[in-house]
Amino acid sequence: MSNALGAYLRARRELVTPEQAGIPDDGVRRVPGLRREEVAMLAGISADYYLRLERGRDRNPSVQVLESIARVLQLDDDHLAHLMTLVAERPRQRRRRAPKETVSPGALKLLDSLVQPAFIEGRYFDVLASNRLARALSPGLTVGRNQLRDLFLDATEQAHYPAWPEITECFVASFRQAVGNDIDDPRFIELTGELALASPRFRQLWARHEVGEQHETRVVIDHPQVGELALNRERLSIHGAGGLMLIVYYPDPGSSDADKLALLASADLPSAADAHEFRRADT
Repeated sequence: MSNALGAYLRARRELVTPEQAGIPDDGVRRVPGLRREEVAMLAGISADYYLRLERGRDRNPSVQVLESIARVLQLDDDHLAHLMTLVAERPRQRRRRAPKETVSPGALKLLDSLVQPAFIEGRYFDVLASNRLARALSPGLTVGRNQLRDLFLDATEQAHYPAWPEITECFVASFRQAVGNDIDDPRFIELTGELALASPRFRQLWARHEVGEQHETRVVIDHPQVGELALNRERLSIHGAGGLMLIVYYPDPGSSDADKLALLASADLPSAADAHEFRRADT
C-alpha cells in the first residue's frame, strides 16, 4: 500500500531550511531541509511518533498533531487541507477507470455564446470543449488535447508562454490538489507516469508536492499572428457537472490586448458543438 502521507511529509520537510524554522544550522546535512527529529521537536511530538507517521505506521494522527506539523513545515491553507485529505478514512476497493467525461448541450451553447476565449476542462486537464476564439488563441485548446501533456511535452506549446516556468508550477500544484488522495485512479497513474518519464521539469515539480487552487490570474501568451497578449484567466466550476471547469480568458477593457484579441475573433472555425461532435465521432 502506498504511503502518500509519508511522501508528502518528506517532500515538504526538505523544502524548509533550519534558518526558516528558526533553529541553528550545523552545516552538515546529508539531505536538504529539516531532519525528522527537528520537525518533531518543533511540533512538540516525539521523534519516534513522527518517524512512524513518515513510514506509514500511524495513519490516524489527531488534527492537533497535523496542525502542529503544518506550522513547522510552513504549510498554507491549501497545503494543510491537502495534508488532511491524506489521512482521511475512505474505503479501499479495486478501482476501475472513471467514466468518460461529457459536456452537456447547455454548456456547449454557453461556450458558443461567449465573446471571449473559453473552454471546458475535465479533472485531468483534458480539453473537452472550446469555442472559436479559444482555438484561434491556441491550438492547445482544441478538443481532445491535454494541457499538462502540452505544457511539458510539446515544444511548440511551451513557446507560447514566456512565463513557462511559472505556468508549469501553477498547473502541477492545481493538478495535485484536484486529485487529492485519489492516487490509485488509473488515469492519474497513467498521466503522471508518462509525464514523469518524459519531462525532467515535471519530475522536479511533482517531487515538491505543492498544492494550490488556480485562482484568477494573468497569463501572457505569445501568439504567432498578433504577438504577446496579456489576458486574465478565470476558472469557474460548472454546477452539477462532476468537477468540470469553465475557463475564460479576457483582456482588460480598452487595452491593446483587447484589440489583438478582436483580430482573432474573425477566424472562421467550427463551433464548440461541432468540434465536440467531431471528437465523439472520431473516438
